[in-house]
Amino acid sequence: MSSPAAALTSLLRASTIQDHDEVLKLANAAIKASKSDIDASHTRVVALLKLDRFDDALRAIAEGGDALEARCVLEKAYALYKTGHLQEARDAAEKAPSAEAASRPFRHLRAQIAYRAESFPDAASIYRDLASDQASQHGDESDIRINLLATNAQLEWAGIGNRADDGERQSSRADLESFETAYNAACLHIARAELAKASILLKRARDLCEASEDLSPEEKKAELLPIMVQHVYVLAQLGKDSEATALQKLITQSEYVTIVNPPINSLSYSLLSIPEAPTRAVSQNNQIALAGTDGNPYLTQRVAEMAGNLSGNDKLFEFQQSVLKRNKYALDLQMQKFHGADASTHDQILSASTPTAVLDVAPLGVINAAARSQMEKGKAAIRKILPVLEKRPNDVGLLLTIIQLYVQMREPGPALTVLETFLKRLETATTADYADVRFSPGLVAAAVALYRLQGRQNSIRVELARASAHWRSKPECPSTSLLREAGVELLRSSNPEDVAAAGATFEKLVAQPSQDTISAAGLVASFATRDFAKVEPYLQKLTPVEKLTGGINVQALVNAGVCSIAPPVPTTKKRSATGGPEKEKPAKRRRKKRLPKDYEEGKQPDPERWLPLRDRSTYRPKGKKGKKRAQEATQGGVVKEEETLELVGGAGAVKVEKATGGKKKKKGKK
Repeated sequence: MSSPAAALTSLLRASTIQDHDEVLKLANAAIKASKSDIDASHTRVVALLKLDRFDDALRAIAEGGDALEARCVLEKAYALYKTGHLQEARDAAEKAPSAEAASRPFRHLRAQIAYRAESFPDAASIYRDLASDQASQHGDESDIRINLLATNAQLEWAGIGNRADDGERQSSRADLESFETAYNAACLHIARAELAKASILLKRARDLCEASEDLSPEEKKAELLPIMVQHVYVLAQLGKDSEATALQKLITQSEYVTIVNPPINSLSYSLLSIPEAPTRAVSQNNQIALAGTDGNPYLTQRVAEMAGNLSGNDKLFEFQQSVLKRNKYALDLQMQKFHGADASTHDQILSASTPTAVLDVAPLGVINAAARSQMEKGKAAIRKILPVLEKRPNDVGLLLTIIQLYVQMREPGPALTVLETFLKRLETATTADYADVRFSPGLVAAAVALYRLQGRQNSIRVELARASAHWRSKPECPSTSLLREAGVELLRSSNPEDVAAAGATFEKLVAQPSQDTISAAGLVASFATRDFAKVEPYLQKLTPVEKLTGGINVQALVNAGVCSIAPPVPTTKKRSATGGPEKEKPAKRRRKKRLPKDYEEGKQPDPERWLPLRDRSTYRPKGKKGKKRAQEATQGGVVKEEETLELVGGAGAVKVEKATGGKKKKKGKK
């Protein structure tokens, strides 16, 4: 009978990828016969890795001693990576000898570890080095392209997409050849909010996967699930709710998901049968989003809790966790759990000692403002959250919420005052972190937008010039679009200092590996009259003038004359009652003149018609007593007191006005 070592050797010579169980049995037998057989121990570790028994492989390496551990550096790092111990995997990879660390498999492993540890710039750098190695064909070109697309998508989601070349940030025709590249290219466009392109690429990826002849039916189901789940999200974001709902129902069918004893009319419970935990969590989030706010938020919260806490390699990426966390707080607000949401977000915001615009911290300020104001809007909300900004002056999310509320009320003045106060506070700080937040692209864009609402063009130019000067002094800028817009704005100025600053801005842009035609044109425009030698290398990148003006009919333009520009209409401080176009005022209706019933045309009206009836000359009282009273009575006049005096000698009597008696003076004491 042959020895176990000889049997293992003969088996290894004829082994294929399906022989891992048999290899493991023979390796164990060889180790039992000779525990010092390092080749058998190494073979056992590899067989365990092939069988996805990573914990057993780590135990086997530990049992083999230092000699086996020194030989199995790659295997140990891979097992640690697969079990989710990413930091330990990175430490193990760094201990590898230089010759082994420079090998292509080891570089692949280091890139995968960096990707899962969310060190995306390191992963992208390794994949670019692997792609640039064209000395020999290794057969992994397709895998490198797939992984590099996924890494660039993660760079975009992390807000540092500027670290990738412009050529890598756009999909190409080669990405349409396989469903893996089409899917990762779609994710790249999703991260850049180019959802229409992403939808087309996801449809292409699904068609290629279904038509693939290299995959078994079970493998097709496993590959189609993440594609369809991602497509549901894109359709929902595009507002195509009916298509998204139909695709979401298709995911839960038995064709893609195996359901054991499914509850009746329970679409959410069927999602639990999705095998991959990250895909299951994203699909459940899609289900919650499609349900909208009309449903019962308490039942929706139960569905959200079904995903549970993921760990290891099933753990979601940071930007995904941030989205799910914000959705959880949104459910709390719907359930009117304002106090809990306020307290939880308040503690997390205070844990960030310095102001930050990071996506997993800044949105918490918005949620905290909504909880503190109890979902109110307008002035009522501002009155409640303005005092909070005094207590948390570094809260960027709260600041932007207040600005947004002011803008919705069409009051850009107070919004700009709040923003300028915040920016001045950051400028007084001496730390570099404060300066980076002060000139972060979002805050600079908010300031420029508010200045533009008030027509303050000089303030816009000053703000962009300061932002450009700050980021030119840094090795990396978080947004090339900020530098580009700053350069264009400074180039419009007639001030030589602004033109020089524009030239320095475009110089930094063209120094980057991306091929930016706008930056090259800006550099040429900045230095064309001052330093021709500096712009000469970039002239070939610009479109020739003859080509740009080839379709212009100069004679037709001359005959048409110069167009006249309407003078600008002065803006008034008073806002019109309605924002729409002014409507023509309706013509006033003239009242029809009313004439008396006995009116006769041509007849002179009675001149005494305005006098009281008794004062008119035509008044005739009835009866003798009435006539006498009429003669004696007054009509609105002063009543005079009269008395009758008899004349001397019987000559008769006359009536005279009675004299008014003066008041007697009181006698005073002498």
